[in-house]
Amino acid sequence: MMNPSSKNPCRIGTGTVISGKWHRNEYLVLKELGNGANGVVYLVKSGNEEAALKISGNSMSITSEVNVLKSFAKARGQALGPLLLDMDDWIAPDGMFSFYVMEYIKGPGLQQFVFQKGKEWMHVLLLQLLTDLDLFHKNGWVFGDLKPENLIVTGPPPRIRCIDVGGTTLIGRAIKEYTEFYDRGYWGLGTRKAEPSYDLFAVAMVMIASAYQGTFRKAEGGMGQLLGAIRKKEELTRFEPVLSNALLGKYGSARGMREALLRTASPLQPKIGAAPTVRPTAPPAAGQSLRRHPPGKTKKRSNKKETFFVISVLALLYFVYIVVQLT
Repeated sequence: MMNPSSKNPCRIGTGTVISGKWHRNEYLVLKELGNGANGVVYLVKSGNEEAALKISGNSMSITSEVNVLKSFAKARGQALGPLLLDMDDWIAPDGMFSFYVMEYIKGPGLQQFVFQKGKEWMHVLLLQLLTDLDLFHKNGWVFGDLKPENLIVTGPPPRIRCIDVGGTTLIGRAIKEYTEFYDRGYWGLGTRKAEPSYDLFAVAMVMIASAYQGTFRKAEGGMGQLLGAIRKKEELTRFEPVLSNALLGKYGSARGMREALLRTASPLQPKIGAAPTVRPTAPPAAGQSLRRHPPGKTKKRSNKKETFFVISVLALLYFVYIVVQLT
């Protein structure tokens, strides 16, 4: 359920040509991609290029979202959100409407991608997301309506992108658009004030929803129900400390949550300084002489150990390379 603020401004039929009043660019409407409280998004074509066009009767809303897209682009070289392509007004038969055109991001949704590729990809992609959110927050914005439906995986290499910036809100203001399951206010675990911890709560809920392959109904609500849900799924119990801290708003930044998630997701390391366990060697039986293994057998065993060691090191280096590329 979204927080309503206005009705959809208009419905545009397939084949309609939207012509910008100021820049004179023309866009052929192919189909509707989605609609919400602040406008309708269409797949359009300009020349040979496809794009996504959002139109609204609320010019202030359009201006706000354009500023968000600019902030996304400023946050890093490759934007977390769609790239902004154009902004203009359209004089339609029943009035003037504001619109902007953005990159059309193609790819499977987050949950679909994880289902196809494996559960371990959820952690890798969320590490990416937290890196981008940290920079986005530092630019003064909170994403707000963060949920799997707004997250697309592009690539190769796989990269998580956001496709709807309608819920983005300046830090310090009231969240303007949300979805109940991913909203901490709905669960009685915080306010709807735009701050980094609001997004981090949603990140934890995205992870929970992925394990359940969707949302579930609120019963008693609060931490009791959510902790119970975490403990029922094996893939979540390992991350319970990170998830519970995010749900309770204990992380001051996305970077802090990312570091905690990275530590938990990393393979278990041996304790440094731990003394090796030495097993006593049984003495030879009476009448049995101590003999060395034949030289050939000893060398073969030694070669096997060396080969195993080299393969292990190469596998570890490849794993580290993949993690670095994805993060």
